[in-house]
Amino acid sequence: MPIDYDDMMQSGATGLKASYDEKDVMLYALGVGMGRDPLDERELPFVYENNGLKVVPTFASVINRGEAPPERQRMPQKSSINFMMVVDGERRITFHKPLPPKCAIVADERYLDILDKGEGKGAVLIQERAVREAVSGDKLFTIVSSIFARGDGGFGGKPQGGPELHEIPDRAPDLVHECDTRPDQAFLYALSGDRNPLHRDPAFAKTVGFPRPILHGLCSFGTACRAVLSTVAAYSPERITQFDVRFSKPVFPGETLVVEMWQDGPVISYRASVKERPGTVVLNNGLCVLA
Repeated sequence: MPIDYDDMMQSGATGLKASYDEKDVMLYALGVGMGRDPLDERELPFVYENNGLKVVPTFASVINRGEAPPERQRMPQKSSINFMMVVDGERRITFHKPLPPKCAIVADERYLDILDKGEGKGAVLIQERAVREAVSGDKLFTIVSSIFARGDGGFGGKPQGGPELHEIPDRAPDLVHECDTRPDQAFLYALSGDRNPLHRDPAFAKTVGFPRPILHGLCSFGTACRAVLSTVAAYSPERITQFDVRFSKPVFPGETLVVEMWQDGPVISYRASVKERPGTVVLNNGLCVLA
């Protein structure tokens, strides 16, 4: 069933209740490469609860969607998306306060726009998720994400729109930092919630056009956050108040991300390429704002 713009725009949910705990926080940190050196005292607080557990900010991307009563959810009635053909497009996270190591949350979700790139070219779905603490009601973070639905273009919608991209400075980077990924990285990261076979099943990956499983885009995103967090943010996650990215090309598990950073006061611009495929930019238009 093709996308019906009005039907999709009217869908959404309010009052989605969920929670996470210390195990979820540590599992995510391991999934984006924290704790490779178990003797590194700077990274230990992200993977060991007895050291005053810290949360990698991009953990916000994988916090459980949660549940809401039926009367507070409106599912699309005239539309369907082939989620096996979906990849990440952009992700923008605004942090209203640092993430606690465990928390009960309430979230509201809605579509902001849906763009039609044309028959055979896909559609871009732009969504907002606003999350607050269940007990205090304090805002925690807001995520605006775009996903590229490769099998769902041609429904007759507008081709252009959405938030403007952050421009990377036209000068040499101020800092370059390499982050490894492991060949089995996708299996570990999948335990944080994304079980799409595209990232773990070689036969499935080939059926949707990839030579082998690709790393989760949000795992690459979290790895880039690890790069910024371990350098300019000095392992202080509370300093990161915004973290944005545009996903350009896939990363294969085992490849090395080369993260270039530009610092202009509290604004950190970044992009990432793959060391093993020179010139291949996989994350672009990256923006981190420090407190």
